[in-house]
Amino acid sequence: MYVTAASPTRPRAVEFGVYRDGDNNLDASQSLAVVQALQTSQTDPNIEFTIQDTTGLRASHGDIVEGKTHTDAFTIADGAIGDPSIGKAHNMSNPSNLAKFVAQTLDNAEASGAKQTWLDLVDHGGGDGGGLETHDGKVMAMPDMARAIADGVALHAQEHPEDAGRNVDGVVANQCLMATMGFADALSHAGVKYLAASPETMLSPGVPTGVAHDIASHIGNPSAMAKGVVNDVMHAHYGDAFERFGPAAAFDVLDLDPTKIANAERAIKGFNDAAAHEAGASPATRAVLRDDVRSVQGMVRFSGATPDMPWHADRPAMAVYSAVASDGRLSDALRSDARAAKAAVGSLVMAHKESRGFGPFDGSSYADAAGPTIHAPVTPKQIDSWAPKISETKNAFYTTTDEDKLARVIA
Repeated sequence: MYVTAASPTRPRAVEFGVYRDGDNNLDASQSLAVVQALQTSQTDPNIEFTIQDTTGLRASHGDIVEGKTHTDAFTIADGAIGDPSIGKAHNMSNPSNLAKFVAQTLDNAEASGAKQTWLDLVDHGGGDGGGLETHDGKVMAMPDMARAIADGVALHAQEHPEDAGRNVDGVVANQCLMATMGFADALSHAGVKYLAASPETMLSPGVPTGVAHDIASHIGNPSAMAKGVVNDVMHAHYGDAFERFGPAAAFDVLDLDPTKIANAERAIKGFNDAAAHEAGASPATRAVLRDDVRSVQGMVRFSGATPDMPWHADRPAMAVYSAVASDGRLSDALRSDARAAKAAVGSLVMAHKESRGFGPFDGSSYADAAGPTIHAPVTPKQIDSWAPKISETKNAFYTTTDEDKLARVIA
């Protein structure tokens, strides 16, 4: 049961749903996402927040202490918290629970007259392999997340036919490694217009919930919205006087326009097919392609990263295509295909910033981590190193664009 605030005197600009999975070791630090929502609402009446917070924290005499894991559900608007519903802990990795939350957020958006509806998914993150993971090890992988959003939209339309045209406009992934081509592609097919996410690691508490203000302040101006969101993320600082850190190594807002996504699918498939054909016919070409892809460092770029981490094969797509396009040892046709793929992916990037020296992770460079990543393995073990429980390759984008063909010739 969700508590919806009384109807505002004028329509809200944004209904901002926060789906926070605190059933893990980040519970305390990422709880700041809810605090930030309250702070933002105190100064911006254009936003209503719909919150579902599964957490092991509880208030006691003004302090936050550990307690039994439970799920809180409430709204925040005009600096006030609706009477919360507190119940049994939900399984936040269950797609049906996310779908119900999406539907409720859209219901509240209709009631508040919101012009846009956004979702903030708060958890660990893990690229195409998994973005919502609970303490018991259950994971909601990227395809299921996108499908759950589509199911939630359909559920709202079914129950509220008078508002059937309402959709989820944007997704904020307050998680590591979620700016992937696979996630962008899946969300676009689910009707989502924008994805705000990092291609790399993030440090909890991550994306400040105050980005809702950037969204609400720029309805009708997507470019300004994207720049505002990215600036807020990359200029945020957490910690204390002894240790201050930013939330993200890099951050993007991506345009998921269906025409642009379809163009990217075609261009990437064209490159993958051409690369597989030429590499299959020429061992020398195969070796050169492998070298070019390997020259682009995979994600999770810090000394503490173990060799078996699956994200080392997730590489910035534009950097990979640029490496191939600039290699004079390859055919003009293949280099042209790589340029086309780079341009198509680049058209999705509305705003981007990277940390050229992300302090907590040894000052590694992220200068080439612009835009979404692709899963580009260079060894057989990297093809799907989550296997057998979790997969980065069992998704529509990987299949549609023949990413498996490229993997077979360079891995």
